[in-house]
Amino acid sequence: MKPIAALASIAAVLAASAATAATAAPPAGPGPADWRTPDPQNVLVIDTNQGRVFVELTPEIAPLTVERIRTLTRQHLYDGLTFFRVIEDFMDQTGDPKNTGEGDSALPNVPAEFGFRRGVASPFVTVDRAGGTEVGFVGPLPAQSKPIAQAAITADGKVPAFGMFCAGAAGFARTADPNSGNSQFFLLRYDYPSLNAKYTVFGRVIAGEAAVRAIKPGEPVPAPQDRMLKAQLLADMPAASRPQVRVIDTRGAYFARQVAAAKASAGEAFNPCDLEIAAEVK
Repeated sequence: MKPIAALASIAAVLAASAATAATAAPPAGPGPADWRTPDPQNVLVIDTNQGRVFVELTPEIAPLTVERIRTLTRQHLYDGLTFFRVIEDFMDQTGDPKNTGEGDSALPNVPAEFGFRRGVASPFVTVDRAGGTEVGFVGPLPAQSKPIAQAAITADGKVPAFGMFCAGAAGFARTADPNSGNSQFFLLRYDYPSLNAKYTVFGRVIAGEAAVRAIKPGEPVPAPQDRMLKAQLLADMPAASRPQVRVIDTRGAYFARQVAAAKASAGEAFNPCDLEIAAEVK
């Protein structure tokens, strides 16, 4: 996490850029300091028959769910499971040992993590303020919260926040019971804001979006169904064959310029889901 002073510098860049919004131009390319290397413990690598997908997990938002995903991945539960429910303009669902939507792992259900508590030191980069809310990013994932200034009057020094279901978001599937998440999850093909604060979002696709959208749709999906050939954490891959992954740092100056250009172009229609978080995999 960068110090608060570094985050303040981003706000200064945004403010300066906003002053010249009418003439804002697309930002120049990122420099070496504008990239970050994700924690390999927080990168889920899913090999599908349509290609490889990289999901960056966000334990800052959903720690219990992230730990469950790590555990089941290391148990190899996900290897070979199908995408049994896929809706073209919505999402790809998988993670059921029965491949029907009716199964779970042998582990107990995970409590709902529809929101999180944001503190002053939380890794939340604010990009917009409107209507009594603040919108920002936790790593690659857009999130929304109450103004952080209100933390001064709350018992725990924090304010309520939630991750946003933008395209690429990884969500934990559940029944009507909010606390019924277990092993099934879904990857969003497109933005789906109606899920915000109603489902647990535990990460976001940072590379492999084309594979996500190439999964065969259907409800149920007709045979042969696409599947996860193998799921593993980047940290567990052999060093000799481990991909090198880097992602644009949402705390950096390049991303701040991206935000300023997007806001100048979209005006009141600005949507953080529309911001591209570039990634490189080698």
